[in-house]
Amino acid sequence: MKKKVLITGASRGLGLAISKKLSAEYSLILHASSPESFTSIEPGSQILCADFSHPDQLAAFCKQLKKEHGDTLYAVVNNAGVTFDKSLIYQPEQEITRMLNINLKAPIMICKTAMKIFGLNKTGVIINMSSVVGETGNAFQAVYSATKAGLVAFSRSLAQEVAALNHEHTIRVLSVSPGFIETDMTTAIPEAEKEKYLKMIPAHRFGKADEIAETIAFLLSDKAAYINGTNLHINGGLI
Repeated sequence: MKKKVLITGASRGLGLAISKKLSAEYSLILHASSPESFTSIEPGSQILCADFSHPDQLAAFCKQLKKEHGDTLYAVVNNAGVTFDKSLIYQPEQEITRMLNINLKAPIMICKTAMKIFGLNKTGVIINMSSVVGETGNAFQAVYSATKAGLVAFSRSLAQEVAALNHEHTIRVLSVSPGFIETDMTTAIPEAEKEKYLKMIPAHRFGKADEIAETIAFLLSDKAAYINGTNLHINGGLI
């Protein structure tokens, strides 16, 4: 029987690339805000939808995850995220709340649910998708950057907490911080901004979604059994 992996934000961008990469080896639970968000679904995958900006939908999602997959869940890839790029002075509170709920609260609550499952099985992997701007910061992305920095600190702390609670397990928690990757988010960046960023990247290019997916596949495997409680940068040498 294939191990089950939950991927949030799986309908496009990095989430879609990750689901395609993992589909051959794992049984996938794919999340999006609504079923209509999916343009393609990997064969054999299960769909679990919720709009994480609404606390009631997030709570229902976690409850359903535990009820339907509580005995077989192996890993979680918290990839869902949203950004609204503008000066904090002009940022509506609704956008701030939405970023906090989707980017930070949702992964925390999903991890809480997953840890209850993993604690019984004494094994499991959590990968929280952060971002390079969580470390460097970025003008007009103050709140987004804060949520991504929060995920890194949360992942490190949770890994230490798990170890303190139970020494007889193989549960791992880590975060991954992609740099500028060719997705819907980066296509919206003005050309002048893209050129500025490219000059800062030693690899002289943006990354590809497939390169992130390959890394996630490795981190979920037994080959990465000693990688835990850390943040992995994939940014072409940007920092």
